This record gives sequence, C-alpha cells and structure tokens, in this order.
Amino acid sequence: MNFILFIYATELVGYAAMLFLLASFLMKDIRRLRTLNTLACALFVTYGFLLDNSWPIIVSNSAIFGINLYYLFFKKN
Repeated sequence: MNFILFIYATELVGYAAMLFLLASFLMKDIRRLRTLNTLACALFVTYGFLLDNSWPIIVSNSAIFGINLYYLFFKKN
C-alpha cells in the first residue's frame, strides 16, 4: 500500500511540474514567466529524485532553475 501511495505522490509532483511549466508559457510578463518556470523546475528536480535519480531531468531542470534565478535576481535590465 505504501508503494502505491509513493507512486501516486510521485505522479502528482510530475503533473504539478508540468502544469506550472505550461502555465509559465502563457505569461506575457517575462518576470512572471520566469517565476512560474522556476517553480516548475524545482518540482521537476524533485520529480527526478523521486524517480530514483533520473539525472537528465535533475540536471537539465537544475540548470534552467539557476538561469532563471540569475535573470530574476542578478541581471539588471
């Protein structure tokens, strides 16, 4: 039973990440787009670890997460 709940929770994280990613591309404001995309990336990294260390998901979304943070907090317009 616990295994089934773990799989269900893992899928919920994956679907939440997908929804935030899709929603981010509907934004006209670049700051809001990056904010939602950053949240999606964090969820995808979590999802990658829940999938027993799916490194392509973890590495790619960690990189995008870092790029988003750079543009949100460090890059001056």
